[in-house]
Amino acid sequence: MEVGIWTAPGEPVPFAEARQASYTASGRGTEWGQAWGTTWFHLVGAVPGHWPEGQEHFRTELSLDLGFSQSKPGFQCEGLVRTPAGRAVKGLEPRNHHVNLDASPGETIEFYVEAASNPDLSGGDDFSGPLAFAPTPFGDSLTAPSGTLYTLGRLELRLVDVELESLERELRVLRGLMAELGAADPRRLTILVALDRALDALDPDDLAGTVSAARAVLEPVLAAPAAHSAHRIVATGHAHIDSAWLWPTRETVRKCIRTFSNVLDLMDRDPDLNFTCSSAQQYAWVRDADPELFSRLAERVREGRFVPVGNMWVESDVTMPSGESLARQLLEGGRFFQEEFGRVADVGWLPDSFGYSGSLPQLLRQAGLRWFFTQKMSWNETNAMPHHSFLWEGIDGSRIFTHFPPVNTYSGDMRPTELARDSRNFSDHGVATTSLMPFGYGDGGGGPTRDMMASGRLQSDLEGSPRLRFATAHDFFVDAEAEYTDPPVWSGEMYLEFHRGIFTSQARTKRGNRRNERLLAEAETWASAATLLTGAHYPGEELDELWRAVLLLQFHDILPGTAIAWVHREAEASHAETTERAERIIETALRELTGDGLQRIAVNAAPVVMRGIPARAGVLLDAETAIDADSGRSDVTVRDDNGRIVLENDLVSVVVGSDGTITRMLDKTTGRELIAEYRPANLLQLHRDEPNQWDAWDLDASYRATARDLRDGAVSRDGEAVIVRREFGASSIVQRIELDDAEPTVRIRSEIDWHERRKLLKLAFPLDVHAAAASYETQFGHVSRPVHANTSWDAARYEVCAHRWVHVGEPDFGAAISNDGVYGHDVTREVTDGRVLTVVRQSLLRAPRFPDPDADQGLHSVTSTLTVAPGISDAIRAGRSADAPGRIVRGARVPQPLVSALPPTVSGTTSVIAETIKLAADGSGDVIVRLYESEGRRSAVLIAAAFPVASCRLVDLLERLKEGIDPRPERSGGEFHLELRPFEIVTLRIRPAEEFRAREGA
Repeated sequence: MEVGIWTAPGEPVPFAEARQASYTASGRGTEWGQAWGTTWFHLVGAVPGHWPEGQEHFRTELSLDLGFSQSKPGFQCEGLVRTPAGRAVKGLEPRNHHVNLDASPGETIEFYVEAASNPDLSGGDDFSGPLAFAPTPFGDSLTAPSGTLYTLGRLELRLVDVELESLERELRVLRGLMAELGAADPRRLTILVALDRALDALDPDDLAGTVSAARAVLEPVLAAPAAHSAHRIVATGHAHIDSAWLWPTRETVRKCIRTFSNVLDLMDRDPDLNFTCSSAQQYAWVRDADPELFSRLAERVREGRFVPVGNMWVESDVTMPSGESLARQLLEGGRFFQEEFGRVADVGWLPDSFGYSGSLPQLLRQAGLRWFFTQKMSWNETNAMPHHSFLWEGIDGSRIFTHFPPVNTYSGDMRPTELARDSRNFSDHGVATTSLMPFGYGDGGGGPTRDMMASGRLQSDLEGSPRLRFATAHDFFVDAEAEYTDPPVWSGEMYLEFHRGIFTSQARTKRGNRRNERLLAEAETWASAATLLTGAHYPGEELDELWRAVLLLQFHDILPGTAIAWVHREAEASHAETTERAERIIETALRELTGDGLQRIAVNAAPVVMRGIPARAGVLLDAETAIDADSGRSDVTVRDDNGRIVLENDLVSVVVGSDGTITRMLDKTTGRELIAEYRPANLLQLHRDEPNQWDAWDLDASYRATARDLRDGAVSRDGEAVIVRREFGASSIVQRIELDDAEPTVRIRSEIDWHERRKLLKLAFPLDVHAAAASYETQFGHVSRPVHANTSWDAARYEVCAHRWVHVGEPDFGAAISNDGVYGHDVTREVTDGRVLTVVRQSLLRAPRFPDPDADQGLHSVTSTLTVAPGISDAIRAGRSADAPGRIVRGARVPQPLVSALPPTVSGTTSVIAETIKLAADGSGDVIVRLYESEGRRSAVLIAAAFPVASCRLVDLLERLKEGIDPRPERSGGEFHLELRPFEIVTLRIRPAEEFRAREGA
C-alpha cells in the first residue's frame, strides 16, 4: 500500500479536517506518535490483477500493523479505518488488524486510518511486565515526555488461503483440548494420534496441495459429539470498555467507535454473532460523535443482535454512590435505551465493579431488571462464592436471579482452556447445567473476532469439551432460571475480598461526588418548590446534564480512584463546574421562594430535621441567632482546665487533652462516658501502605503491622473552638474541634496538607461500648457487619465501606461516627484492663503511586463528627448533619416543604424518609417523591403536599406505573397513607391539579 502520514495538532480532529490535510509519503519503519497524540494515515493501493476472483477459497484483505506489541488489545496504539466518504469500517488493534475487502482483482482501494498513539501503561499482557504498577508520567498529557512511541509495521494487501487458515485453527483447538484432558483419557490419545497423522499428511513444501488431506485426517475427531451430560455454555459477544482507566474519557469515545465498528463489520459477515453492551453513556458518545455508525448500530439493536443491557448510565461503582445516584444511573440509562431503541433491558450487567451493595437487588428490580450478571466476585482473595447461579437477596428482602461466570473472565477468547475452566469451576453441577461466557477483547475494548467465532463453532459440539452455543444473555437467563427451579439464596452485600483501598484513593474525586450528590438533590428540592409554588421555570434539562456528569464520574475506575492522573484532573474540574452550576440553580430557586427582603432565613434542604429547622423548609432568624454555614454554637461554653480544654453544652461535656486528642466525652443524659479511659479519640494514625499489587486498588491487611500514633502538636483556643496543629514527615494537619450548639456532637474539621508516599492516614475513635456488630450506612438503609473475626468471611472484611455514618452501640446507648466525604472504615473490638472497647476508624487519605504517581498530594479538608447516638435514628441525623452545612439567605418569606413525610399520628413517629423531591423526567410537571424506610423496621408515613393534588401513584425507578399492584396509595383528604417494609424504597408520582401544572415553564 502507498502510505501518506499527517500528525494532528493537539486533540483529535474531525474526519473532514483530516481528509483535507496535507500528507507526506511514509511507509514501514516510520516512527510516529507522541504520547496521547493522533496521527492520520492515507492508504491507496490496488488488488493485483492476477489474484483469483471470488471468496470461496481465498480472501482478500488489508493487514495494517501500526506498530503493535504483544500487549493485549486496548492498551497501546489503536486505529480506526474510514472510507474516503468518512464511513467507519473497522478498528485496528493487535490480534485484530485486518480489514476485509470485497474488491475485485485490479480494483483500486483507498482508506484513511485515524491512529491513536496511546502509551501502554499495562505492563504487558497479564499486567506483570516491568512497567506494571510503576509510577509513570505518561498518565497525563501535561506530564508525558516528548518523543515518538511507535514504529509503523507492514501495511499491505494479503491473499489468504481460507482452508489453510481453517486447518491452523483446527490444529490449535485440538491441541488445546488435548492439554485439558487427563493423561489416561482415551480421547486425549485419540486427538494426539490424529494431530500426528495430520501433520504427516501436510507437506510444508506444498501447503495448498496437501491441506485437504490433513483436514480429512482431523475430520472424524472434530465430528465426535460432546457427551450428553456435558456442561453447556451460552457464549455472547462482549467488549468491556472502561469508560476511563489508563486512558481519559475522550479516548474512550474513540475506543467505543473502534469497537462498535469491529462488531458491526463482523455481524455483516457472521450471522451467528450477537453482542452484549451496557452503558448508555457509551452509546450516547457514539451517537454524538459518529451518527452514521450509530444508525447502523441502532438497526442491529432492532434486529436483536446488538443488545443493550444494564439500564445504567455507566457501569458504576455500586458501593460508594448514594442510593439516589444509583436510582439515577438506572433512570438515565433506562430513559436513553427507551428513547433511542424503543425498549429497556431486562438483564442487569456489572461484570467489573468492586463489590456489590446489599441495596442493589431492590434497585435493579425496581428498574425493571429480571436478572443480574457480574464477574468480579471470582477475584475474592480468601473465600470463594459458593454458587455461580443463585438468588441474590437484598437488605429489604428483594430477590433477583444472579449469575457470575465460572470461566472467571468477562473477556473470553474461546480457547479450549477457557471452556474447560468454565466447566471445571461451575459450582452448581447436578442441579444446573448452563453458564454464560462473555467473549471478546475487553477493558480497552476490541470485542469478538472472527477467529473467536470460528473457534467457538469448532467446539460447539466436540467430545471432551462442553457444549457451546451463541446466544444473548437474555436467552441464557431464560434457560438458566427455568432449569434451576429452587436456586440457593445469597443474602446481603457481596463484599469483594480485594481492592479495599478503593474506598480511600483519590479523596478529592470522592468528596466532589459526595458534595454534588447533596447539591443536586438540594437544587431539585428548591427548584421543584419554586416551580410549583411560584410558577418559576424548572431547569430540568440542566439538572439532567449535571446529573449525567456526576454519574459518569461514578464509573468503577473513576470514583474508586484507580484511573490515571488525567482522568482525576478532569474529574475534579467537572465536579467543580457541577458545584458552581448547582449553586446557581439553588440561589435562583431560593430567591423565587423567599422573595425580595432583608430578613435572615436559615434553610434546610435535608429530608430530616437539622439544627431545629424542619426538613426542606426554613426558619426566620433574629439578629442574635448565631447559626452559621457550618453549625450553631450559641450555647457552648469553653474553659481551660489544668492544661486541658473543656467544651460543654447542655448535652455533653468534652475534654481535649494537651496533645489535641479527645480524652473524655460525657453524655449528660445517661451519665456515661463515651470514650474509653486511657484510649483517647481523635487519634491520628499513620500506616505504611505498600500493597503487593494493584497499588491504588488494594489495601493489604499487613498495613496494620506498622502504626504510628500522631500525638505531637500544639493546642490553642480560637473562641469556642480548639485548634490542634501537627506536623509529620512532609505533611501537616490543622484540626478545629468544636461542639454543635444543640446536639450531643463534637465536630472535627481536619485541614491536611498531605505529601506522604505509600502511607495511609486513619482517624481513630476508641469507644467504651461493647458491640458485637456495627451498622454502616449504605444506599437507602444500612448494613450490619460483625465486629469480631470468628470466620474467614468476617476476617476478610477488615476494611469496609460506609456512607455518612457508622453506628456502634449497646441497648439504649451508642455512638455515631460521621463524615462529609470519606468511605473507608474499620471497626475492631479490643480488651484493655478487662474492659471491652469498640474502636472505629475512618480512613482519611492514601498515597498510592500507580496509576497516578501523585495521587492525593496536596490540600484536603475533612469533617468528622462523634455523636452520642442511642439508636439508628440518631446516627442518621448525625450523618446528615456532618454532610450538610446549613444555608442562610435573605428574603421576605420562609420556604415551606413542597412535600412532607409525616408521622401517621400527631404523637407518633416514622422512620420513612423522603429522600428525593423533583419533577418528573418526562417534562409532564408531575412531582416525583422517592421514599425509603431508614431503620430496618416497618413504618407508616403520611405524605402531604403543599399544593392541590389530582392523583398520586406508585411508580418504578423509571417513573413508570408499577405492574400488578394497586398504583394508588390510600388517600385521606390531601394526604396519602403508606406503610413501608424494612428498607423498602417507594417512588410516588404526584400529579398537581391543573392550575399548578399550567405554571411550569412560566
